Amino acid sequence: MENISIVEKTGSNYVLLEVAGTINSYTYTEFQNKVYGLIQQTNLVLDLSRVTNLSSSGLGVLMAALDDGEEKGNKLYVMKPSEVVRLAIESTGFSEMFTVIYSLTEVV
Repeated sequence: MENISIVEKTGSNYVLLEVAGTINSYTYTEFQNKVYGLIQQTNLVLDLSRVTNLSSSGLGVLMAALDDGEEKGNKLYVMKPSEVVRLAIESTGFSEMFTVIYSLTEVV
């Protein structure tokens, strides 16, 4: 069974989600619900350093969250993407749309 772990932490002007495990068609619903709910309210930092698989379902969540955040004036940050995540995002051809950071001090 594939699993996902999501730990939520609140910062001064953002919410951090520490995500670990697999984001695919079996696990993306929990990820989607968290991401969509939070990006409507605040800046969102996704620590994806421990993600071991990111399917097209997971990529779809990231792309939609970018749009939703922009509409609400909130920013989506991808923090320390794992090699798997980095390659998946690059494969979309939209990697320049994502703000990749390596420390929470980079959150504007």
